[in-house]
Amino acid sequence: MHRFANPGRFLRLTAKLLPWTAAAAILLLAVGLVWGLVFAPPDYQQGESVRIIYVHVPAAWMALFVYTIVAAASASALIWRHPLGDLIARAASPLGCGFTFIALVSGSLWGKPMWGAWWVWDARLTSMLILFFLYLGHMALLGAFDDAERGNKAAAILAIVGFINVPIIKFSVDWWNTLHQGESVFRLGGPTIDPSILIPLMIMALGFTFFFVSLLILRVRSEFLAAKLRSAAAAVGR
Repeated sequence: MHRFANPGRFLRLTAKLLPWTAAAAILLLAVGLVWGLVFAPPDYQQGESVRIIYVHVPAAWMALFVYTIVAAASASALIWRHPLGDLIARAASPLGCGFTFIALVSGSLWGKPMWGAWWVWDARLTSMLILFFLYLGHMALLGAFDDAERGNKAAAILAIVGFINVPIIKFSVDWWNTLHQGESVFRLGGPTIDPSILIPLMIMALGFTFFFVSLLILRVRSEFLAAKLRSAAAAVGR
């Protein structure tokens, strides 16, 4: 990965990748939404409200995936001093926070007809809310110090320590008695969801992933260019 720390090389590579990731995101999200909201059948128990799954579940998956990236990038910056680590963590954190917010809101909309309440303090919901606050804390620490290096270090420590919450969210339905159902997609015995619902769900998950990659590329490129402008301004100031 150190070969991509060169700004010129990184900018050239991402300039080539961005059109493809953006096109894939648009195509997959369009197909997934139309398939899921129009052509997929309603659930025999949940009825039409099951269609929230096509936004809620991919957003929840992405919330965990992005935090994993933030933690890994923070570790690479803090431990191995990789120059891209802080940039990726800084760029990814608001995106992960957005996915977590979407997961919480859509889950609340789904929970009302299913559970009769907008919110319950069950293990998965509570740990997802903690994840949302971890994202907010990470972003707050990045801007809390006049010295950007101190902010990056403090945010990196929080990201790494907070990663313990990711497996808690993942296995909360197995460890505690929660209102959430058990794993129904990534399980040893195979998915328990009917293909008519599973296929558009996976298309939406891929669409969310390419959407995130596209935004991450844009944000990291912006961070690179902002760093160059700051360096140029500092040189002029001297």
